[in-house]
Amino acid sequence: MGCNRGKQMKRLRRRSDQEMGRPSVRMRVKKLQKLIPGGQGLNPDRLLLRTADYILLLRLQIDVLQTLSQLSDSLMTD
Repeated sequence: MGCNRGKQMKRLRRRSDQEMGRPSVRMRVKKLQKLIPGGQGLNPDRLLLRTADYILLLRLQIDVLQTLSQLSDSLMTD
């Protein structure tokens, strides 16, 4: 009996999301696959791991560029 209620709640939430114009999880995964290099064709689990790695890589690139900018500024003022 509890199992049927859970399925009904899922259906209601899904309908509610669609009525409010929210993209489905499947659509969100497809969009993420396009954003992440090498993400095309990955299953959602691997895609999320690849996304986390990509975010860390971008953060590292920002840190390096900020450091280079600060170094450049200090060389220009000397």
